Amino acid sequence: MHATPSPKHARRRPASGIRRGLSLLAIAAAVIVVAGVAVGGFYAWTLTNRLQEAAVPLKDAPAEPPALSEYAEPFTVLVVGTDECDDVVAAAFGPRCSDPENDGARNDVNMLLHVSANPRRATVVSFPRDLQVAIPECVGTDGTVFGGTDRASINTAYEDGGLPCVADTISNLTGQSIPFAAKVSFGNVVNITDAIGGIEVCIGGKGIDDPDAGIQWEPGPRVVKGFDALAFLRTRKGIGDGSDLARIGNQQQYMSRLVNKLRSDEVLSNPGTLIGLANTAVNNIQPSESLADPVRIAQLAYTLKDVPFSDITFVQYPVVDDPYDSNRVVPDEASAQVLFEALAANAPLAITGAEGSNGGVIADPSAPTEEPTAPTEETPAPDASASPDTSAAPVVELPENIKGTKADQATCSAGNG
Repeated sequence: MHATPSPKHARRRPASGIRRGLSLLAIAAAVIVVAGVAVGGFYAWTLTNRLQEAAVPLKDAPAEPPALSEYAEPFTVLVVGTDECDDVVAAAFGPRCSDPENDGARNDVNMLLHVSANPRRATVVSFPRDLQVAIPECVGTDGTVFGGTDRASINTAYEDGGLPCVADTISNLTGQSIPFAAKVSFGNVVNITDAIGGIEVCIGGKGIDDPDAGIQWEPGPRVVKGFDALAFLRTRKGIGDGSDLARIGNQQQYMSRLVNKLRSDEVLSNPGTLIGLANTAVNNIQPSESLADPVRIAQLAYTLKDVPFSDITFVQYPVVDDPYDSNRVVPDEASAQVLFEALAANAPLAITGAEGSNGGVIADPSAPTEEPTAPTEETPAPDASASPDTSAAPVVELPENIKGTKADQATCSAGNG
């Protein structure tokens, strides 16, 4: 019988000014590991063992076992991006990774994927890293206890109690049950992006000039991979108003283009790419125990595979300026209630605000505009006398404070030169 470690009470370290953000996509937890659907037998058993080695428990883990069929209920997947300096990036980041004040890891990116029941819709909610929230009591893997606080930056939750603590914090904030979660780091982003051959993004405006992120790029299309992908996801000062909220808007462009590539023939019809992606993914995520099974991953991926791009929505959790600190933000509870009530009702979402947060992205001027199609004999006009379809929920227009984009919208980084 193993002895239970004695609880130790942690002291919160002050925030360091040089901690920077990164991003991987919430959609990635359920889609990037879709490669698990392409593996079987011994290889699937090997993937399972490797996933379970790093798995952590979640309070809201599902009781039912995974199956090779659609997941019956609505569900959420939390993806956490941490700023830890692993071997892949330590040399490249220099002082960022050698400063002793930065020995801890923080959840600088937090994305919650909500998938509805039929008809299936997917919504990714991004939470600003400086959002001030309550953090509950959390217990780390070593038995260290953080006693909780009524007010702290959301990106300190991982340092307080790992992935389960982030899940509890976001669950308490949103009222959402979180049965599945995964964590990725700086180096994981590099490895996973390389496994799919990079992502083509669009640099708009005056181009991106951000010495802190290590990039100086002219306007135009650009395939990003490796450290370029990480720099693109981390850039803040080179886009929009230079804020973390602008960075979220820019990350949403990457998310949209990643989803499009993952569902393209370039990936899905290439067995070598799929198996390589599966191998890379399991080596580069720390999953919850509920996600540490290729069958479960395949089940979630199968559930998502036919969601129309028009029903894949990326939004920023709504915030307002913190009255006590101009560098922080606090929840806009009224707007958040509209969002999560719409998700509970499985309503189609209409974004009424600009394309991205704080000018992070602009509409892609090169994207084709679709002209309305006139009715033909093959596609007759709707019958005005027909009874309306009352089974579908009405469209919910989100408040303007909920910024975001759809996966079928083409956007470009709003480079400020």
